[in-house]
Parts: sequence; structure tokens; C-alpha cells
Amino acid sequence: MSKQTNHTDDELLQAYLETGDLIHLGDLFQRHSEMLYYVCLRYFKEPERSKDAVMHIFEELIEKVKKQTIQDFPRWLYVVGKNHCLMALRSAKNKVEIVTDDFVEFGVNLHQEENYSEKEEQLSRMERCLDGLMEKQRQSIQLFFIEQKCYKEVADLTGFSLNDVKSYIQNGKRNLKICMERSNHE
Repeated sequence: MSKQTNHTDDELLQAYLETGDLIHLGDLFQRHSEMLYYVCLRYFKEPERSKDAVMHIFEELIEKVKKQTIQDFPRWLYVVGKNHCLMALRSAKNKVEIVTDDFVEFGVNLHQEENYSEKEEQLSRMERCLDGLMEKQRQSIQLFFIEQKCYKEVADLTGFSLNDVKSYIQNGKRNLKICMERSNHE
């Protein structure tokens, strides 16, 4: 039995965040890479493309885990994997929508000739806007949309009342939309 199997997901994540040593992130990722592979396989239906996607997602995690508060790594990784696959499929089909459209409810005005890196920039702007929200709004939106919790679960996890959670999500979405529209014009 190897040493890293004695550590919890949270311990490995914290060790990576504190030291920046990829061995910790690699150990954590390895535990959940099979699940991530099957998520990708469900979307791509091609084993080789799914394996490639798993490697790309790991590369993305090196920075992504530093930018977000992760309370349940497997669930968070599942959402990251799903979003990665959807972005790749949408990009391949030259669609003009991105994953964030559904929850911020705004038009992105992406043109068909725009490439993946421009869509990635749009997602980066969305992450910056999310980080700029009031803490209660950011936390509620992250739990509700990114971690896919229901209103009651968000209330239970945060200690906010159900009405406050609904208000934080509604106001947070509005503020996120305003920030995104502003950043699109800059």
C-alpha cells in the first residue's frame, strides 16, 4: 500500500495548494482519473479522444484548483470534466454558445470564426467576474451552479436562510451578467 493512499482528498489538495508540488495533485487526480475518463467517454464516445481529454484536464487543474474553493473534489472534477467535453464538442461543431450561458443568462456574441482560445478567454473573464462578487453571492452561485447543489443544500452548507440563498443567487447572477457584459466591451 503506497503512502499517498493514506491521505484524504482534502489533505492531498491542501498539500498541493501549500507546496505547489505536482506529486500531490497527481496522486489526487489519479484516484479519480478513471471516473473522469468515463465522463469523457460518455460525451466523446471515442476511447483515444477521451484519454487525451483526461490529460488536458489534468493540465488545466494545475491552475484551476488554485482559483476555486473546492469542497468535494470528485464532484468538482466531474463538473470540470463535463464542461471540458461540452466545450470541445461545441467548439468542434462551431456553435456560438459556451457553457456559462446557461447560468449567467446573457448573450456572448461569439462568432463562428472565433476559436477555442477566445472561448477560454471568455471563461476566464467569467471566473474573474465570479471572484469579484460579494462572498455570499459567489459562494451561493458556486454551490448552486458549479457544484449543482439545490437551494436547500446551499442553505445547509452555508448557514444562510433559504430566502437569502435565493436572493444571493439572483443578485449574483445579475452582477455576474453586468460584469461579463462590461468585460466584453473592454
